[in-house]
Amino acid sequence: MNKNQIHRARPWPGLLTSKGVGSFGDANCMEQLLVHCANAIESNDATLAQQILWVLNNIAPPDGDSNQRLTCAFLRALTVRAAKSGTCKMLAAMANAHCSLSIDIHTFSVIELVSFVDLTPWHRFGFTAANAAILEAVEGYPVIHMVDLSLTHCLQIPTLIEAIANRFERPPLVKLTVASATTEYIPPILDLSYQELGSKLVNFARSRNVVLEFQAIPSSYADGFSSLIEQLRVQHLLYSESGEALVLNCHMMLHYIPEETLSPLSHVNSNLYSFESSSTKSGRTLFLKALRVLDPTIVVLVDEDADLTSNNLVCRLRSAFNYLWIHYDTVDTFLPEGSKQRQWYEADICWKIENVIAHEGLQRVERLEPKSQWVKRMRNAGFRGVNFGEDAISEVKTMLDEHAAGWGLKTEDDLILTWKGHNVVFATVWMPA
Repeated sequence: MNKNQIHRARPWPGLLTSKGVGSFGDANCMEQLLVHCANAIESNDATLAQQILWVLNNIAPPDGDSNQRLTCAFLRALTVRAAKSGTCKMLAAMANAHCSLSIDIHTFSVIELVSFVDLTPWHRFGFTAANAAILEAVEGYPVIHMVDLSLTHCLQIPTLIEAIANRFERPPLVKLTVASATTEYIPPILDLSYQELGSKLVNFARSRNVVLEFQAIPSSYADGFSSLIEQLRVQHLLYSESGEALVLNCHMMLHYIPEETLSPLSHVNSNLYSFESSSTKSGRTLFLKALRVLDPTIVVLVDEDADLTSNNLVCRLRSAFNYLWIHYDTVDTFLPEGSKQRQWYEADICWKIENVIAHEGLQRVERLEPKSQWVKRMRNAGFRGVNFGEDAISEVKTMLDEHAAGWGLKTEDDLILTWKGHNVVFATVWMPA
């Protein structure tokens, strides 16, 4: 059955008429239908799931408005979940007639990724706020050791190097450390290795009269970046007396660390984590406590302000639906329908939705936590919050002026990026208590 045939299909008796299709098109109704579909799939009720799927197929085309495209992505993820579990297999064939279950994730060149990130404040907000806080914290240090745990492949670093070159008469030595095994399968995906990327950054810094040393440590979120932490611990012992500022820049990466201690952490260096029992503490708690032992000059934590950690599928679906609509709503304001960049953008969001809805255990890595939970974690790990200065707030506001009118800024103890009044991304600054 092709797409056109589906849209001409005879309404399911007792549920929907051609006149009624439009009334099902609002976001609340779509969310309820998705919830019913999820419950039917979880209870192996193939008949009910198929009926709800038919309705969703009619009201949520993949090329519709923002709510329809959002719903279509969730429908696709639910179908993948059903197919993975071996139940309701007929759903996969039905959904494939409506839209492909495969996601075409684009591999970016550096130039493409820079242009892509510049389209929206989603990442630029964190870059701008973090750079301003970092520059203030490292004033007077001869060496800055920047540990960049970022989803965007060090795209923040060139703007930081520019700022260092402009701010300091004699720029400090900059050491940059990254975890090279971090985002191999998580979009956005870059077509360069970290070694190649490091060479480009070193050359860029040289062009700005800044000396940059680059190292990529094979380390991953899956085991709480244990290799990275151990390497930093050794280096800290060597350079703690040299006046080196240690900066931890965590940009939308820490939520990939398992919030529950999983088996990969069992081999972590016993001396490093000897102050906690790994059987009772989450991987995130262990990581943050290990950071505190390093006594960093500053830690910047930027992430999306949502909660996708529930073990209950319906709770997770509701939370994701009521956050990820923002992605689809914003895309309509800055990318034309049918553009390649829009396809890339929405494919990345589809990947996130599938991971949240269709996967469990170690495979489900999109486990966002709200700002309030991260604040609690940071304080419990021995950090104190630091307010952003007026310069940081001013720079973020200037950056937002370059984008659509729907973006806003909340200036509480921390900074929060908003879209039409809804929290999107938070930025926080921490120092050892």
